[in-house]
Amino acid sequence: MRALTWQGKHDVRVETVPDPEIVNPRDAIIEVTSTAICGSDLHLYDGVIPGLMSGDILGHEFMGRVVETGPKSTLQKGQRVVVPFTISCGKCFHCMKQQYSACDNSNPVEKQDLSEPLYGHAMSGLFGYSHLTGGYPGGQAEYVRVPFSDVGPIVIPDGMDDDEVLFLSDILPTGWMAAENADIEEGDTVAVWGCGPVGLFAVQSALVMGAARVIAIDHHPHRLELARKLGAKVIDYTQTKMLEALMEMSGGFGPDAVIDAVGMESHGFAPDAVSDQVKQAVGMGADSAHALREALLAVRKGGRVSMPGVYGGFVDKFPLGALMEKGLQVRTGQTHVQKYTKDLLKRIQDGELDTTFMISHRLPLEEAARGYENFRYNQNEWTKVVLKPGTSLS
Repeated sequence: MRALTWQGKHDVRVETVPDPEIVNPRDAIIEVTSTAICGSDLHLYDGVIPGLMSGDILGHEFMGRVVETGPKSTLQKGQRVVVPFTISCGKCFHCMKQQYSACDNSNPVEKQDLSEPLYGHAMSGLFGYSHLTGGYPGGQAEYVRVPFSDVGPIVIPDGMDDDEVLFLSDILPTGWMAAENADIEEGDTVAVWGCGPVGLFAVQSALVMGAARVIAIDHHPHRLELARKLGAKVIDYTQTKMLEALMEMSGGFGPDAVIDAVGMESHGFAPDAVSDQVKQAVGMGADSAHALREALLAVRKGGRVSMPGVYGGFVDKFPLGALMEKGLQVRTGQTHVQKYTKDLLKRIQDGELDTTFMISHRLPLEEAARGYENFRYNQNEWTKVVLKPGTSLS
């Protein structure tokens, strides 16, 4: 089959690789009909996530058609399914608490030593996201083996297009959980750093959850316009003094809740951001956290901090004093996708949530490298890229 493989920093290639096979009784094989490039894929593309090996298949946002099942799979051949990026057994301590992204059984034992020294515990399995998370082949391919297929995939009703439901695999539940982690109350002011796909879905979710005002922060004009169309007030951080603007827009109080949808590759021209980027480039520091620092300083006393943005290592100059002295609550983590998919599917069917506005480009899988390059360097125009295996779409 054809699949997108990682070969090194800024080097991804579509190659012919072996077809996946059923390994365990709960497995299924999916023929991929749509797969997307995620913002967190760019961390792999930029080489800031450890644990990748040459030839690894990327991609964790995908859906498709069931073509083969193991004897203990609950799926049936021919069903259309969306597959969560989190690989979860459904039976361990964490899965039973609906903490699916903390599954104890999905990261193979021989891989757990890679992440346990970094984080104190082994990470769960994720599709296409380095050997820290199990080394599972990803979904930017013609076919994918799906472990624990009786737990993860959600069957899609007839009549719904891929574009409507593809993002149930990751970014829609991630944006929703980000807003949920912000513990939004009626009348709240919520500030969201980053108007990429997760940030935009966090904006949409916060408004659905009852926020009176959502302030979206970015510097790409088109992304800010998408946020404005969703109903957000917007700030171009290159054109204003952020903390002053947020205080003014919140009546001198500060936002009730803040959402960092940027993560480890925060950019900007503030001294801390420039310092982070230099250290990241030369390998002295893993994460650039300017957006997170700014969010912690901006949020009101007693406020809530939600962090859906991906961080992988260490952060310098962390304002721990502000966190403690202001009495802030922080919630973060990889998304417990399976917890949200049924509810979000219904909200899509009922017209309460829209996902298709996000898609800017559709490309055949063979042009995935072009999609990555543009999604990385032309983020204003390339808001979301969907890849279509087995097509000549242009």
